[in-house]
Amino acid sequence: MNVWELFFIAVGLSMDAFAVSVCKGLTARQGTAKRCLAAGAYFGGFQALMPLLGYLLGTGLASLVARVDHWITFLLLGLIGLGMVRESRACDDCQEMNGSFGPKVMLPLAVATSIDALAVGVTFAFLQVRILPAVALIGAVTFLFSAAGVKLGSVFGIRYKSKAELLGGLVLILMGTKILLEHLGILG
Repeated sequence: MNVWELFFIAVGLSMDAFAVSVCKGLTARQGTAKRCLAAGAYFGGFQALMPLLGYLLGTGLASLVARVDHWITFLLLGLIGLGMVRESRACDDCQEMNGSFGPKVMLPLAVATSIDALAVGVTFAFLQVRILPAVALIGAVTFLFSAAGVKLGSVFGIRYKSKAELLGGLVLILMGTKILLEHLGILG
């Protein structure tokens, strides 16, 4: 997997965190540097941690599923992407979100937005991705998107939340399809 493919996966994974960050910015009404950095640290940290955990889990399974790993990768990325597309079409209801940036509020959000990254980490094990640069890139991209999301949410409101989730879902679906087609010899 090359750097650009990894970058697009990082962008796709960061869209859930971006969407939640937009809502956090909207509910907080102020996108201060401290709030932007807090969202970036929580979401970026968990988006880096979860694929690492998934990778460790996947390396134990890799030898068992080596013949069908491309199908598993396609299905995992496709299902995650479809879930994000479905969420993008759901009712945008940021008003119910707590405006706090404290650990009791942010930790569950960070875990919830990074569960899909755990599954992607499993696919990284099957694809034999160099995991440390991959998780560093995913964490950094998510950090930047989350910090920007808080600021955008405080300035522009909810306008970008569903578009971000839709884009992220489509990117993951396309990456899964590309991996499958390459393995089947359809793409060079």
